[in-house]
Amino acid sequence: MRLRVDNPGPMTLDGTNTWLVITPADPATAIIVDPGPLDDRHLTSVVAAAEDYRTRIALIVLTHHHRDHAGGALQLATLTGAPVRAAAAQLCAAGEPLTDGEWLGGSAGGLPADGLQVITTPGHTPDSVCLYLPVDRVLLSGDTVLGSGMTVIAHPEGSLADYLASLDRLTALVDDDLLLPGHGPVRGAAGTLAAYRHHRAERLSMVRAALAAGATALPELLAAVYPGLAESLRPAAEASLLAHLHYLDGPGVGDGGAAGCESGAGRG
Repeated sequence: MRLRVDNPGPMTLDGTNTWLVITPADPATAIIVDPGPLDDRHLTSVVAAAEDYRTRIALIVLTHHHRDHAGGALQLATLTGAPVRAAAAQLCAAGEPLTDGEWLGGSAGGLPADGLQVITTPGHTPDSVCLYLPVDRVLLSGDTVLGSGMTVIAHPEGSLADYLASLDRLTALVDDDLLLPGHGPVRGAAGTLAAYRHHRAERLSMVRAALAAGATALPELLAAVYPGLAESLRPAAEASLLAHLHYLDGPGVGDGGAAGCESGAGRG
């Protein structure tokens, strides 16, 4: 079940998606993925939704540390007594850091595949994770892949090389699965991932072309790569462009199959 936070904006789209997940292995308990910012009304609605399903919130999971996803975690933990788990140890409360490949909510007599599998997907942030529920063929993607627009990879926190590797990993994982994003609507996972790869290949080609044409200063590069950019989106575009320049200076660049930076109409 999706519960959307009332925090729309250029970087949050129509608001942060909080997901209430009840796995087949343990239908008496629920996992909350990304409780959102510190918003009392929203957190109260999350608790009420679990009660409506006659289930108990047993675990709070964060896909990454950004406040629009994680800011309300400790308050929800206080309301429910549930531990908080994330890839980053400093975000955890009464729980251990998430580890790649582990299963959540699948330990009450069911098979591991009845639960959520943790898939580490660094790139948007170093601590980004996705969660895969194979029994329902859904991927909870946080900000790694959005329901609309493109994810911003902002230097120095974001890493384009890591992000491309994460897209490759997710592409190999999904087929006819659904994508449950941290922002925006539900989408088909395979098609969305293919579109993300194509978009980034185009953007990286634009950066290379601008450099080959002699652009050196950041304003020149921005004008070439993001023509007609709205001023409000300039900081995100600058950080994204720096991530791509850093990628081009690093190892593993050259064949153009890796992809490029994001359009201004994304989120950070």
